[in-house]
Amino acid sequence: MNAVDVAGVTVPHSDSVFVGGEWITADGPAYEIVSPATEQVIAEVALPSQQQARAALQAADAGRDWGQVPIATRVEICARFCTALEARFAEMGTVWAAEAGMPVRYSATLHKFGAAGAWSAALECAVDALRDDPRKSLLGEVVVRREPAGVVLAIMAYNGPLVTVGTKVIPALLAGCPVIVKAAVESQLIMRLVADCAQAAGFPPGALSILYGDVTIGRMLTADARVDMVSLTGGRVAAQQIIETTRCRFARTHLELGGKSPALILDDAPLDRVLRSLVPGATGGTGQVCAALSRVLISERRHDELIEKMRAAWAALRIGDPLNDETRIGPLVNQAALRRTEGFVERAVGAGGRVVAGGRRPRHTDTGWFYEPTLITGLAPEADLVRNEVFGPVTVVQTYRDLDEGVRLANDTSFGLAASVYTTDREAALATAARIRAGSVAINTFGPAVSAPFGGVKGSGWGRESGPEGIQEFTELKQIVIGPGV
Repeated sequence: MNAVDVAGVTVPHSDSVFVGGEWITADGPAYEIVSPATEQVIAEVALPSQQQARAALQAADAGRDWGQVPIATRVEICARFCTALEARFAEMGTVWAAEAGMPVRYSATLHKFGAAGAWSAALECAVDALRDDPRKSLLGEVVVRREPAGVVLAIMAYNGPLVTVGTKVIPALLAGCPVIVKAAVESQLIMRLVADCAQAAGFPPGALSILYGDVTIGRMLTADARVDMVSLTGGRVAAQQIIETTRCRFARTHLELGGKSPALILDDAPLDRVLRSLVPGATGGTGQVCAALSRVLISERRHDELIEKMRAAWAALRIGDPLNDETRIGPLVNQAALRRTEGFVERAVGAGGRVVAGGRRPRHTDTGWFYEPTLITGLAPEADLVRNEVFGPVTVVQTYRDLDEGVRLANDTSFGLAASVYTTDREAALATAARIRAGSVAINTFGPAVSAPFGGVKGSGWGRESGPEGIQEFTELKQIVIGPGV
């Protein structure tokens, strides 16, 4: 078993891939992991080959008996997996910072409240979520049963792999589905630690495989008829390719896509309190968060007041080494993400936008894919930055004349993943939340909650993760009609 040392953490199986519960030697190409902070190679690993992807498919297809394992036993095994993950949170935060640039301060919070919160809620509700539902009919007694949807391909993004384990992988396993994880190529180190924990949990053969390959592996897996359901966390282009690939065989799809989430601030909201959740909601993960509050809506009369407070808050965010506990803003994951962010800002300025904070790479370093957290105002509703997801640390401020216009602007997007409403009036908050077209609306905070169903509407996808509904997403309903004589 080869291992690599990264930032003081020993990561095992650098030359292997986790297939059906066992480590096998990876025979795909070598992959150099480059630090987003230093642009230096920090490790070299081996990627899985298409042959190993086929082995994962074969193992999952042969491992469908996982769905016949009693629910209580599935909960017990998944709980061992989750306990092992929690015991290694510190290591995982370190290697995630090293390979993806996410600050350890950010990961500590995200993993404790996001990942552990999600799988704790799933483990707690699994038995009830999958319980038989007895009903009556003119034909006799009816039992409505939830059965596993089949082999699940779980495609994960780089920006929150442990949270996605909690919201996607654990629920699918609890539902009784054999799962093949196709992790992002930028998640080589953290997912090897995840796979190590999975092996220690004692899943039966075929129940879980974890591949950390490129898009060609994902496309091959998606096209295979043995995959009954594809669950994606990613972007629209990938989602459209999955729909096109799976439509001929009517495979089920679950899509958790991007967002352009608004923070709608009503006139009575105290801005100092608003900023407590707005700042992390807009800038956490260096803006590489699907539900990030990337649009801030404020009335015209309070615009200048808000801008001054946001300018000070944005300027106070510490940028630097993601391994430093004090760092709030790390580098973007790769050079392409940096170039994309720079392009959005350049186009916004060209369209008449005013840069209030940031808008450039940090002056103190020429190394690393860093970009200052940026605040822009003065753009028209049709501007590129207003309408499209950056997936970087850029926030746009828009103004409205009255609440009706504020709600209209909040909904004036092809996305519908998340939103926040800020006010001291509970009745107004609930009424406004009801008018916003999004899968999640938080009031005076930044969501979503990982114990309740979360997902998008419009171009933000379909289906739900988290809560009992997140487990049920990976099931098929069957009715059993019981006539006389039994």
